[in-house]
Amino acid sequence: MSSYTAALSPELEHRYRSGMDDREQGTTFQPKFDASGLVTAVVSDRSGALLMVAHMNAEAIAATQASGEATFWSRSRGRLWKKGETSGNVMRVIEMRVDCDQDALWLIVEPAGPACHTGATSCFYRRVSDDVLERVG
Repeated sequence: MSSYTAALSPELEHRYRSGMDDREQGTTFQPKFDASGLVTAVVSDRSGALLMVAHMNAEAIAATQASGEATFWSRSRGRLWKKGETSGNVMRVIEMRVDCDQDALWLIVEPAGPACHTGATSCFYRRVSDDVLERVG
């Protein structure tokens, strides 16, 4: 029985030895969904200010790409949720980025109003100090 060993290109050899795959280094969008079929989506405005964190499934990603407006998967409602569908505070997506292993997204948006359902600009409007919450925004 003969043994055949193919020579790998330096790039493929590096990927093989480091454990990197096409998802980490390639140019194809391949979201790595969790067991519930979701990825975490971090949302900020153009300045980088954090607005909210939500979740997206494949359908929410497709709806966001098609409409240009942020659409998420609502775990509490069990359905797609277009941000601003009732309040009018939609988020126009300027750019969508994916992290190194494609299990989280970063949406850079232009919000039409407050991101939080409480009326706060950001959902992160309270600082935690021991067991006390202090409003900061």
